[in-house]
Amino acid sequence: MSKPLMVALDFSELADATTFLQSFTANVPANVKVGMELFYRYGPQVVTEIQELGSAVFLDLKLFDIPHTVEKALEQLGRLGVAQVTVHALGGTTMMQAARRGLDRGAKAAQKPRPQLLAVTELTSISATDLASEQHCQLPMTEQVIALAQLAVRAGCDGVITSALEVKALRAHVPNDFKLVVPGIRLASDAVADQQRVATPMQASQAGADAIVVGRPITQSDNPVVAYQRYQQAWQDQGGENV
Repeated sequence: MSKPLMVALDFSELADATTFLQSFTANVPANVKVGMELFYRYGPQVVTEIQELGSAVFLDLKLFDIPHTVEKALEQLGRLGVAQVTVHALGGTTMMQAARRGLDRGAKAAQKPRPQLLAVTELTSISATDLASEQHCQLPMTEQVIALAQLAVRAGCDGVITSALEVKALRAHVPNDFKLVVPGIRLASDAVADQQRVATPMQASQAGADAIVVGRPITQSDNPVVAYQRYQQAWQDQGGENV
């Protein structure tokens, strides 16, 4: 994974997702994210069809269960040939270690490269107020994210999902090759919708993010191809923020 922009395929229908990708007559997005909505409806079929169109799949299912269950689930996901999968860091070290074991075993059995294991820290829809009042966490948001990321490092994860607001501080507490993947990305002109901790592509880049995830601002745009190009330019070229 270099420094990709991953397009979140926020669709209910697989046909809509493939039509979206086929609208890129050239330069189909190299990296896309498939979440619960599509995968729970279509299962591995959605991964296969998208891979056949030329995109690497980030399978974002955020597994969070007892270690045995997560290990067995990740063994199956490891067979699919996806690029990345996710678990919740709040599941703890033992659960994440089990996830890594299952992923290793599944990929080996299918003779495919092991997907990167990414741990979700705190969702970008969670505010600092939510963290304190609903999760009863006394740590500031940045310290909580750092603590969860350090658990993920010890458990053998390859990176974490975090908002751009924590990336700069987080980078000093994890290995250099530990991936920091940032959702909640919006251009300054876009609505934030249900996100709380958001940033622009330029802010994520300057903070040190390794990858960004953008969904609705691209997929629900009147011209998704142009929207994708704008975000790609803003991510790759800091001077392109306002294009």
